[in-house]
Amino acid sequence: MKKLILVGKTQCGKTTLTQRILNEDIKYHKTQALDLVGKFIYDTPGEYLEKKFYRGALFVAAAEADLMVFMQSAADKDTTYFPPMYSALFPKPIIGLVTKCDIATPEQIEAAKVALYEAGVPAEKVYVISSVTGEGFDVLLDEIGVTDEDIKEMREAERLKLLEEQE
Repeated sequence: MKKLILVGKTQCGKTTLTQRILNEDIKYHKTQALDLVGKFIYDTPGEYLEKKFYRGALFVAAAEADLMVFMQSAADKDTTYFPPMYSALFPKPIIGLVTKCDIATPEQIEAAKVALYEAGVPAEKVYVISSVTGEGFDVLLDEIGVTDEDIKEMREAERLKLLEEQE
């Protein structure tokens, strides 16, 4: 299983994606710092992309990942924080996710794809998903190599982590 690092602006769906992959209840949670979830997903605060002075933290965190996941919400109106060819800064494989396709128009979905292409994500590595409805998840899970057994292991690890924090 690949270690992923999720990169995208605030509220693009990074934490919701993680909750969906782990089959958890989807609930809003603002990520405040780099968070390793389920032993293989690095959830990053949106500020790591939005604020130039935090980007150094993103580069350091990316060193631990096997796969960069650039995320662009289709529901955002013409807003992207990915600089042109941003992917060139990371010597890692990169995929792109257009999120929130369940609440976006076809035009918004296409605009989000273009933002990811301009950030340097290859067209054949851009996937359209909804973490709420599950649309696009079968292909995504195949791409990142996550099995049902992996999910069970991660959920158990998260459960143990929570128990440990409560002690």
